[in-house]
Amino acid sequence: MKMMVYEEPDQCRLIWEKAWPVNGLFDLWQVRSCFQDSFLQPLRFHTIEQHNKIIGFLPLCWSDEAGGYVQFPGETWRGKTWLEQNRMIATRPEVLQDLMDMVPGSVHLRYLNWSELFAGLEQVTEDEVGYLFYPGMYDFSFDQYWLCFSGKSRKKLKKELNDIQTRQVAYRFNHIPDLEHLFLMNINSFCENSYFTDDRFYRAFENLASFLWKMGMLRITTVLVDDQIAAVDMGAIFKNTYTLLAGATSPQVHGIAKVINLHHMEWACHQKFDCVDFLCGDFNWKKRFHLTPRPLYELRLDRAGHFCDRVLHEQHAVCA
Repeated sequence: MKMMVYEEPDQCRLIWEKAWPVNGLFDLWQVRSCFQDSFLQPLRFHTIEQHNKIIGFLPLCWSDEAGGYVQFPGETWRGKTWLEQNRMIATRPEVLQDLMDMVPGSVHLRYLNWSELFAGLEQVTEDEVGYLFYPGMYDFSFDQYWLCFSGKSRKKLKKELNDIQTRQVAYRFNHIPDLEHLFLMNINSFCENSYFTDDRFYRAFENLASFLWKMGMLRITTVLVDDQIAAVDMGAIFKNTYTLLAGATSPQVHGIAKVINLHHMEWACHQKFDCVDFLCGDFNWKKRFHLTPRPLYELRLDRAGHFCDRVLHEQHAVCA
């Protein structure tokens, strides 16, 4: 077996596209490079290769903010990364252990999809919970979805929606200038807790929107109430999955978040999507709206300055 470390971006891209399965939006190199181009974290991609085949792969970045290595592309906010559906690739547990031993310092990987490789690893614990809507569970019928609410909840929800509908409500889609309203409303709502107060995240989302637009994958949903923007969401469609990436609502329009979220689910039923991914973070509504929880996991290796003695004696190359 050969243990390799790659640091040059073009080589890292080749390794990523060779070894990383593309099952979802965040598996695309181009999506992650939107953040890499903005954050510019130093790359460190580890592979274990046997008979010219990659049997283990761990793509990392160094993050000063996290004080260690994090998952590529290292889009760190307050010491934690944002992109989900990360993974560690290994053909067997021993290869995974070798990959972890190769890293010369602390590691914190978040939002990992569950793998049987994690069984028995005390370093792996539950992280946050993502929430999904599966239209097929309701035979792609939004009316059937409504029936999962209790009679009392349905009555309350319909009253809130009817109160908004008494005003002039309209939708528009894929109006690019509305993204600026999204970013600004998000900052106004969450203040210093908004990702978009970080210029790097702001630029990364602008780059991401540009890429998605060129690929025909971007969906911007805007709700106007009395001709004023009340809510904007940015989403992406890939492999029949609709992923909501960012959003913002006006505090002046009570209940508008419910309106736009229900719109996404109704549209997903009409489009017969496999799934709508509302990502992690509860925000007090996802459980109540009967979304399906999906736990994600994190791995921590707290060993600053550590480098496994065994690995020091392995013959491996650093490709720069």
